Amino acid sequence: MKMLKIALLQIAPGDTLAENLEKGVNACRRAKELGADIALFPEMWSNGYRIYNRPADEWIAEAVSPDSDFVCSFGTLAKELEMAVGITLLEQFGEHPRNTLVLFDRFGNRRLTYAKVHTCDFGEERSLTPGEDFYVAALDTALGEVRVGAMICFDREFPESARILMLKGAELILVPNACPMESNRLAQLRGRAYENMAAIATCSYPETVPDCNGCSSVFDGVAYLPELAGSRDTCILQADGAEGIYLAELDLDRLRAYREHEVHGNAYRRPQKYGLLTDTAIAAPFIRSDRRPDKGGSV
Repeated sequence: MKMLKIALLQIAPGDTLAENLEKGVNACRRAKELGADIALFPEMWSNGYRIYNRPADEWIAEAVSPDSDFVCSFGTLAKELEMAVGITLLEQFGEHPRNTLVLFDRFGNRRLTYAKVHTCDFGEERSLTPGEDFYVAALDTALGEVRVGAMICFDREFPESARILMLKGAELILVPNACPMESNRLAQLRGRAYENMAAIATCSYPETVPDCNGCSSVFDGVAYLPELAGSRDTCILQADGAEGIYLAELDLDRLRAYREHEVHGNAYRRPQKYGLLTDTAIAAPFIRSDRRPDKGGSV
């Protein structure tokens, strides 16, 4: 039995980059003490997602390079601890920064850099540059290779995000988050895991952070077991609102066996019927008039 241990660092940020570096390093060390194979931060940890109710030029100035001491420190730490680390940041990227996750493997190598594709353009995130694609990387762990992808917060609300990651081979999807995880958003995660037969691990900020309520979670994507007459709850971890490090154990053998015989994911898809999903020439409902044309909208 291969149990992959995932630590969700549901911790509150400090007021400075230096404070977040120190607290983040200490949280990773604690995660390793708990036996974690992977440690995941909430969304935009470098500045604590402090972008609301502030002038854009003020928080844009807080963006850091993906090659900065802040980011590289977590690569060095990952190697020291022999534990993968998913660090999040407001990334310097031209005039408009990105909302980014960098995943280091247990040897300190960058295995994945993902920028949020579905930026929240109805709010302050309109000043961000969206990512261009979804990526999956082979992550070397003590249990062997695991196929890992990522999506960030609002990406969760688009089924295409997790679907593409599944089609690219993701077994585990990491989801840094910075919003209240109420019943409907938790249901989205449950649905993404169920329909793609993929594990989804979400790390949020604790309830002491404005507009957050903790509730970090892991859904393992396995809805049916031979010994059960009905379905099972795919939620293997549900944190409360308190600050802390929450550890989930994901049974990789069970997930992989489940994917071999169940009917979801890519088993019976008919993609030839889905052309409308990518046909941008067809006028679709619910396109907001204020959507930026340079981000795929129409005005």
